[in-house]
Amino acid sequence: MPKGRVQEKPAKIKVKPANTNSVKTNKSLQLPINFMIAAVCIAVAAWFGYKGYLETRVNTPYDVEKLVTTSGLDVPDRYWGTYRPGVYFGLKTRDPHSLVTGLMWYFPRFLRHDGSGFRHWCEQGDKLDRYAWLEHDGRTFGVQEIVDNAVTIRTTFVKKPGGYHGGDWTARIAVSSERERNGEEISLLFYTAIEEGTKGWIKANLGDYNRLTGIEGNTQGLGSFIINVNLINGTIEEHSFLATVTPGLNVLKETVLQNLRVATQKGSMEKHVVLAGEQLSLLPEGKKKDPNFVATQVTGKIPFEIEISYESGSFSNRIDKLTGKNYDEALKEQRQSFSKKFESVFKLKSKGYTDDEVAFAKMAFSNLIGSIGYFYGASQVQSMYTQGPVPYWKAPLYTAVPSRSFFPRGFLWDEGFHGLLISAWDTEIELDIISHWFDLMNIEGWIPREMILGQEALAKVPGEFVTQINTNANPPTFFLTLDFMLQHKEEDLLNRNFRLLDKLYPRLQAWFSWFNVTQVGDLPSTYRWRGRDGTTTRELNPKTLTSGLDDYPRASHPNVVERHVDLRCWIAFAARVIARIAEILSYSAKKYQETFQYLSDNNLLNKLHWSPNAQAYADYGLHTDKVILRKPAPPSPHKQQSNIQPPEMMRVVLENPSFKFVDTTFGYVSLFPFILQIIEPDSPQLGKILQDLRDPDLLWTKYGLRSLAKTSPLYMKYNTEHDAPYWRGPIWINMNYLTVRAAYHYSNVTGPYRENAKRIYQELRKNLIQNIIRQYRKTGYLWEHYDSTEGNGKGSHPFTGWTSLVVLLMAEIY
Repeated sequence: MPKGRVQEKPAKIKVKPANTNSVKTNKSLQLPINFMIAAVCIAVAAWFGYKGYLETRVNTPYDVEKLVTTSGLDVPDRYWGTYRPGVYFGLKTRDPHSLVTGLMWYFPRFLRHDGSGFRHWCEQGDKLDRYAWLEHDGRTFGVQEIVDNAVTIRTTFVKKPGGYHGGDWTARIAVSSERERNGEEISLLFYTAIEEGTKGWIKANLGDYNRLTGIEGNTQGLGSFIINVNLINGTIEEHSFLATVTPGLNVLKETVLQNLRVATQKGSMEKHVVLAGEQLSLLPEGKKKDPNFVATQVTGKIPFEIEISYESGSFSNRIDKLTGKNYDEALKEQRQSFSKKFESVFKLKSKGYTDDEVAFAKMAFSNLIGSIGYFYGASQVQSMYTQGPVPYWKAPLYTAVPSRSFFPRGFLWDEGFHGLLISAWDTEIELDIISHWFDLMNIEGWIPREMILGQEALAKVPGEFVTQINTNANPPTFFLTLDFMLQHKEEDLLNRNFRLLDKLYPRLQAWFSWFNVTQVGDLPSTYRWRGRDGTTTRELNPKTLTSGLDDYPRASHPNVVERHVDLRCWIAFAARVIARIAEILSYSAKKYQETFQYLSDNNLLNKLHWSPNAQAYADYGLHTDKVILRKPAPPSPHKQQSNIQPPEMMRVVLENPSFKFVDTTFGYVSLFPFILQIIEPDSPQLGKILQDLRDPDLLWTKYGLRSLAKTSPLYMKYNTEHDAPYWRGPIWINMNYLTVRAAYHYSNVTGPYRENAKRIYQELRKNLIQNIIRQYRKTGYLWEHYDSTEGNGKGSHPFTGWTSLVVLLMAEIY
């Protein structure tokens, strides 16, 4: 009987003495009835318990030892950093709740009432000429150049160890221009804010004439500290400050704009936009509250330079402050050390690259490592057992980002590519990134494909992309990173980080198992990306966001029979890498070796994915090419209303689909058995792929390989009335890097196609490097992807995520 339930007593039955048998019969029936009631109650309780268990699996952490055991002050040399990639310049700590600093600016003559012309977050709409870290080592210093309307803002910083709370740092912000802009006014605002949940306080220090000379404060992580702001070169026309309460980091710009006012200098008709200085803010209920946001504004005539020095109160034996000439010397030393290490790692000068080309490579690398962010919060996730989105557990994430302007947050499949370049430079940083990502694994072995943590990150994401679905995968590219590290950083892994690799192994097993169970196809050894919408009425071809290739054409009618060749190759590749790791750790690798051998069997691969008709690898599914977008017929004139928007284009299927290879589509997916090196070196299929690669009517251009062949029915076709082609023609650097890497591999193994692979390797690598550098010189940016007809940069920018792999192409590191 369930606990808490009171058993009802049997009703008393009045009988005649001579009829005692009837009494015995009723009592004997009562016992099985009670057992039945108990069984039903237990079953109901068990069902609700099991249902609750299923509901909570999606947001229950994987139950093994955490990988991230040292963070924050336990890693003092990376405690402070430029961990706010979404702002033009800002520093924070690797604490869940941190003190943050940042830069805003505007030209008074360009500032509008709606706030346009005011700079803070990295925004493509600001239309800056360029901005990027030119040098950054991921730990100690950085040099950034921002060009806004021919005015150059140079931000630099250097850190100095000491004390018990992460040491000191100093930043310089220098404004300069060509002669025609000299003397023009610009307003710089440097601010300090406390994140929501931070235990501590900040306040403004005021000097003569009520001017802010600095900021002091105390937080749990930092202890006591002071921040000084000083002019070191040039002339300041106006100085003001603001100390107030801001609702959150996502509205700092709005907080400033609300507090700007126009002031007239004494004895002058000149007007300035200044901050309304306050020390306390009134809450709606009339109570006063200490400020959590302090900004100082200096308006000066170009050129001028300010210096911001942060000093930890625990740094008691400070002999030489990190200011003035000491700062100049420290920055010079760090830059020299960076250049020396950059050459030792990538060897570009010894390969004959010019100083300008080396400077480009430094920028591409530095903006990737300088854009590493530290985020904290809870994702929003959902499973088939939850009624709606539920919060993931709160957790930190230390990760690089694809784009500071458009994607300033963590993406699972992008990060595996970022890790190739980062690990070539600093194994410890990359292993820390991997550890943070794998600590986000739930009990099912699933890792959300996009991590949106904290107020600022959430403010940049459209609502429909916030919730992560636990059936949806993303390519397991961290196996690429681990494979790369096993080849190039084996000593670091086996000596200094053997214990970490051992702790990572069960999570790798769980991740691999999750893929191998949840993404399987209808037939043995086939796999299918989940997350496609088979009921869409507006998409020409239902997207496959989970594959990372978004609108790349798949079978026109998604169903369970579908099989995807790229996913099959990812699983095979992952099995090979995890088998190698198992061997290193002295665990049994047999299961993974057998899986790799099974999935890489070329005969089986060809049976399932080689189209005899197209002589190419292809997906298989319920498909027709006869699908178009068409405007619905307009309503009759008497039913039309002037205020109703015209209907959107709808998907129209012109012929019934049939089960077949999707072999009229040739592109990146067709290359996966080649780019993940599943094909045997003597395979005729390898010869055909190399032949197709070089065909300009298919993928080849003088700027790199386009994503979809010109002969494919959906080449450069819109997927909806408004969704421009994304993976339907443009050149993507991550896939081109993998193709170059594969060509290099096949050019160095014995086989009949070795020389052909070598020619493709040399020519494709040269085309990619030349065009990326050419477009950078032309536009000031690295781009998300490149046009296949002229080579022009397209999409979001700067995109120093996987496009920065150009550095490894230059260095010939695969």
